[in-house]
Amino acid sequence: MSVSPSRKITQILGAELEKLVTLPSIWLTLIGIFILNLVLATAFTSIGLQGAAGTQSILNIGLASMGYLQAGFIILGIVATCSEYAGGQIRTTLTTIPWRGLQLSTKHLALAIITIPVAFIIVASGVLYTFFMMRDTAVGFKTDTMIMIKTLVGATGYLTLTTLLSAAIGALLRRTTPALVVLLGYYFIVSPLSRDFLPSIKNYSPDMAGYYMYMPPSSDEINVLTPMQGTSILMLWTLIFITVAIVVYRKRDA
Repeated sequence: MSVSPSRKITQILGAELEKLVTLPSIWLTLIGIFILNLVLATAFTSIGLQGAAGTQSILNIGLASMGYLQAGFIILGIVATCSEYAGGQIRTTLTTIPWRGLQLSTKHLALAIITIPVAFIIVASGVLYTFFMMRDTAVGFKTDTMIMIKTLVGATGYLTLTTLLSAAIGALLRRTTPALVVLLGYYFIVSPLSRDFLPSIKNYSPDMAGYYMYMPPSSDEINVLTPMQGTSILMLWTLIFITVAIVVYRKRDA
């Protein structure tokens, strides 16, 4: 009996969601990210209360952990796509779902469905903790509610797109360790160093473009991007890597 395309997609998406939510490493990664965020929020808030509260806004302090949080979501994306290769489960997946392009596409969609609410909760928890601890001392909380919401949405979008980009790299490399070395090496070593040597193109890298999704540029920055421009650039990077991953995935053996 033939199955309609929409029903086929729904069934594959359900299967990919079930695989992700039943994978222990996914939950361990998410729990680790949440704990890390609370620890960092506590540390940055404490520093702000000791001396910098008068010069920084609550949003800036609450989002100070983003540079470290991205590492957790990079790991999340890599684990989501590389875990099936570690134990050979990918063969079972492709036997059950022979449409490789559709399978990998729905895996990214399932990952996005899981990542979006989790990323929002984690980011919001850090900002809210900072607000409750510094509401009587920090400046800048006259910020409009819509600005805070846009900032939280931007940060959530950045972490989600970073996760999907990482998942695509993981699908290309198929091994957790090489993927971690490549991505963490880029985000924490190559990209920061390249900003000094290639200042004219630094804003078009995935991490710097994503930075402007949630952190409004200061007036003294040159060639800054708007949040929409940053979103468009990071989304383009993500779609390129996902497309390449799907093409390679369809052509090679599992």
